[in-house]
Formats: sequence, C-alpha cells, structure tokens
Amino acid sequence: MVFVSRAAATPSHSIRHDTIFRHTFDASNASRRPCFAVSPSSWDSANKNWRRRTLIVAASPPTEDAVVAADPLTKKDLVDYLASGCKTKDKWRIGTEHEKFGFEFGSLRPMKYEQIAELLNSIAERFDWDKVMEGDKIIGLKQGKQSISLEPGGQFELSGAPLETLHQTCAEVNSHLYQVKAVAEEMGIGFLGIGFQPKWAIKDIPIMPKGRYDIMRNYMPKVGSLGLDMMFRTCTVQVNLDFSSEADMIRKFRAGLALQPIATALFANSPFTEGKPNGFVSMRSHIWTDTDKDRTGMLPFVFDDSFGFEQYVDFALDVPMYFVYRNKKYIDCTGMTFRDFLAGKLPCLPGELPTLNDWENHLTTIFPEVRLKRYLEMRGADGGPWRRLCALPALWVGLLYDEVSLQNILDMTADWTPEERQMLRNKVPVTGLKTPFRDGLLKHVAEDVLQLARDGLERRGFKETGFLNEVAEVVRTGITPAEKLLELYHGKWGQSVDHVFEELLY
Repeated sequence: MVFVSRAAATPSHSIRHDTIFRHTFDASNASRRPCFAVSPSSWDSANKNWRRRTLIVAASPPTEDAVVAADPLTKKDLVDYLASGCKTKDKWRIGTEHEKFGFEFGSLRPMKYEQIAELLNSIAERFDWDKVMEGDKIIGLKQGKQSISLEPGGQFELSGAPLETLHQTCAEVNSHLYQVKAVAEEMGIGFLGIGFQPKWAIKDIPIMPKGRYDIMRNYMPKVGSLGLDMMFRTCTVQVNLDFSSEADMIRKFRAGLALQPIATALFANSPFTEGKPNGFVSMRSHIWTDTDKDRTGMLPFVFDDSFGFEQYVDFALDVPMYFVYRNKKYIDCTGMTFRDFLAGKLPCLPGELPTLNDWENHLTTIFPEVRLKRYLEMRGADGGPWRRLCALPALWVGLLYDEVSLQNILDMTADWTPEERQMLRNKVPVTGLKTPFRDGLLKHVAEDVLQLARDGLERRGFKETGFLNEVAEVVRTGITPAEKLLELYHGKWGQSVDHVFEELLY
C-alpha cells in the first residue's frame, strides 16, 4: 500500500509528512517492530526553504488533501505509521515548542484577535514568514520548518524546527523572541512566560477564530470541569525527541512518564488564579487531571510487557474524536471513535473511510503526559522565561539521548509502582519538590536525575551542560519557581499579582 502526499504543507515538525510513505513489513510481526526507511527523511528534506513574501499557505493542521490512500486504511497501516518515525541516532533531532501570553502594557489585558492579526501580519512582512490562513483569518505563520500558531485563548506558540544541538535550539528561541518583541513593543504589547493566566478570568479571554476550537469548547464541559481552563488559560513548553526502534521508543516512553512529575516540579510556574494564590505550584498541571480522562494521564499500560506501537494504536483508536476536516470545514465528531471511522461507521460521516492524515490529526487531540506520534513529546512543564525554554530540552536530551543515562533512569524507576507514579502526578502540582517519596523527598530524586542529565550532556560532547544551570538552583534549594513568585507576592509585591507581568516579561 502506498500513500502519496500532494499538499506537503507541514506547519512544523509537529506533523511531518513524507512525500512517499511505503509500508514494507508484515503486521503479524512480533511486538518489537523494526525500523524501516522512509524517503525522503521527514527531518531532512520536507519544506524546502523557498518563499515569496506574499506566499500564503493553507491552514494546517489539518491538510485534508495531504495523503491519498490507494486502499482503505487498516490498523496495520496505523501501526506502521508510528513505526515510520524510527531514525538512526545520527538523525535524532530536538524540537522545542513553547507558548506565551500576550498582554497590553497599560491594562494588562490579554491581546485581542485583531491585535494578534496585526502582530502576525507585521512579523510576516518584516521577517519574511509565510501566512497561514483559515478562511480569511490569519491564524499563524510558517518559515522553513518553524511555525507560529495560536492556542484557543490567543496563546502565542512557536513550534521550532528539528535541530541538532541545544545551542541551535536556544538560538532559535532567542531569534523568535527578538522578532516578536520588535513588532509587539511598537504595538504596546508584551509577552508573559508563565504556566497559567495569573490575573484574568475565562470570560476576559478572547476566543481565536479557529474551527477546531469551537468544537473543543463545546465538548470540554461534558468530560471534565477544567477543560476550558486548559484551553484558554494555560501555557506550556515541551520538547519532542526521536527514537531508533520500537524497543528504544518503549524505553524512552517509560523513562519520560516516570520522570514527568519531576519535570513538572522543576518548571512549576503557575501559582496564581485571577489575582490570588491558587494553592498550587503548577495550576497548569493540576488542570490536566480534570480535563478529559479519556485522553490524558500517566498511561500505565505503557509499562506492560506487551506494550509497543500496536498497543498505543489500540489506545488511540478508542480515544473519542474531536473532528474530521473535510472541504475546508471541521465536522463535529465528538464522542465517536477512530475505530468506528476505520470501519466506515462514523455517524458524522456515514460510510466514509479515514485517510492517514485523519489519523495524524486525531493523534494531535490526545494529551497524555508523554505523547507518541512519530516522535515522543515531553508535556509536563509549565511555560516560563526564556532561560527555562532552553533548560527543558537540555534536561530531556541529557536523560534520553544518552544510552548510559537512559539506562540509569530505567534502573532507578524500575520498581516504582503504578500507584507511586500516580501519587507523584497528583501531588507534585501542590507540593513540588517537597513531595514525600519513599524515605525522602522528590527533591532527592531530582538531584540524581539532574546529575544524570548533566552526565548525558557531557557525553554528547557539544558543551551543552550550561543550559541546565537554570534548574540546578531549583534542585539545590528545593524551591520551585512558583514558590519564589509566591514569596514576592506576599513580600515586596504587597499581594498584587500585577507585578508578575514585569517579573516574567520576555
């Protein structure tokens, strides 16, 4: 079965299309599925950097015409799709994504869509980005393998290019912030690096004109009490990393899930809600515990002996869908499953069968602490100031891209029970590194984890360990960034949260 890409409109490495994707091995293969070649490499050849200043690219994701299926999709195809992400170590890359809140300098109110549109248009014209449109609305920008997109409440997100070193990653962050600030400051707009909107209620947050968000906004209150907070008032930073084989994916997935609460603690940076302390060091992390249990959480099945690409596909097939994109419109398919879609039994599109692009889009609507696509996403950290945007990828690259450190993490966490992992997930948003764990505190585990990350970066040989300095102080003191903000709030800020807009201004 052959899939031929027509559109090749890729918003960032967050969704990567191969020009030709060939399925070449048997679905009856054992659970440790080998890698196979894709041509051309999605890291190295997609999106040739040719542009005209006036170029406008289609709204993406989704790109409805990106993939044409010669035959109906099978479950094997979905498994093979994930397996196609395998890459030899020399092709492993680092992809960083971060979100930030835009606000008006005078009123501290969130940016309105009209201001965002002006900002996007000006960045496009001044710095040679291509515009991404949905209908007649600008909703993002694209330049090479980088993209800028909007979250539901106008959170401004950079999805970075896949890069080889942390030096390149941090340079990309700095370049992005320079460009955004150069335009935004002329408009009286600033950007705040924090995990949860500290001052404004949901009713004060503008709604972005993106069709998929209308569907999500209507669905969220049916499946959890905090889903709208997640959509409109949270910001995160995440890193996307590669794997070489199914076995390598499994090892990194397990290490990432086990240690995700530690990353949450190290980057905890959301202690305020509507102008007051909210009782959490990471309100953003807590919000995910009551957003939608069907698509979030610590995925205990990843630690089962039978786990592999196929088991993740089985999980994703039964996660309720949000939408299908057809004829430039989002069709509400909430509550229906991709398993039904695969069988042509989707009530919202009776008799219609999915494309591989539908599968890609569906995978983007699943939100566990670690997410599998054709790479692994580490999703547990709050947004923060720029130094922390470089520190998060440094932490995970040091742990997961070095074989010795990865094995040490797996050995360290091998006897952690599902109950212990879930306990850390539940308690860390409240108590951070002071969370009791076994005969000590999570701080003591974090000390060992940080050392393993540092050792892993040393062995990479790129002189990248300095990027961990921002979290080293957090580990040394056991005091999270959120607790430092709370100390300021109760001290020199005189219990006014307004000062955080200056403290954490990019």
